[in-house]
Amino acid sequence: MGVLTCDTWLRRTFAAALALLLLHGCAVPSPQARGTRTMEWATEQGWRSLVLPGRVFDIQAFVPGSLQRAQRLTVYIEGDGLAWLDRHTPSFAPTPVDPLGFRLAVADMGAGVVYIARPCQYTFGPSFKGCQQKYWGSHRFAPEVIESMNDAVEQLRRRYGASELVLVGYSGGAAVAALLATRRSDVAALVTVAGTLDTDLWARTQRVSPLQASLNPKDVASRLASLPQWHFVGQKDLVVPGSVLTSFLMGASGQDREPTRSPVIQVMPGFDHQCCWAAAWPELSRRFAGPAAGH
Repeated sequence: MGVLTCDTWLRRTFAAALALLLLHGCAVPSPQARGTRTMEWATEQGWRSLVLPGRVFDIQAFVPGSLQRAQRLTVYIEGDGLAWLDRHTPSFAPTPVDPLGFRLAVADMGAGVVYIARPCQYTFGPSFKGCQQKYWGSHRFAPEVIESMNDAVEQLRRRYGASELVLVGYSGGAAVAALLATRRSDVAALVTVAGTLDTDLWARTQRVSPLQASLNPKDVASRLASLPQWHFVGQKDLVVPGSVLTSFLMGASGQDREPTRSPVIQVMPGFDHQCCWAAAWPELSRRFAGPAAGH
């Protein structure tokens, strides 16, 4: 077997998470290097880059090059990315090492699929405006963050002429998706994958400081009770355990309420926070697919 260099390791697959990079002795790639690799991969998949300007943040999106119009737009929202280098050291930018949310979007077999990153992911130079470390820490779900993401989603909806949206969030992106769904009347479904849907409980399970400046999806869970929902959970996920989803579904403010519309919950045996979502997603994404969108 030949020598596995850091560059080869990164280019061979996005499935190598930060822990594996460190295990193989690779320095964590710079935000620019992480961004460049994702840009190259997007081009290889036939997707193109699109920066959505905003008042507080510019948001990076990727869209299929062939997409022209879509009655139903499925919007994938990225996870938290590389928010921390370790428990005590925040990163310089949260651009993911492994953009799993993007890989899920590309693996989706439906039409009308687009992807948006979180604030400060993949943006550089003037587009890095507004980016302070608190926005991938305590303020990652702050009102101004959710408002910026909502504006980005609206720009995409108008660009493609969509009348309804499916919001798909991975990890922390699930929190964003749930919070966005309460602000919009055009959301047809909410889909989460390994979703951080109760930030208070998540912080306690991970033994990290509470996200006191952020909104908590659990607090608005009752407002989503009539919305069709699909929630995918990894049985072996230690980053966002299934108890986080259970808490979200019990409703807001600690009240034990059953949702008025039963969500679809699928626990995936052998899956953790990263494995093996992208490989299984072509089949799993069919379960919430709606009417075919136009190209």
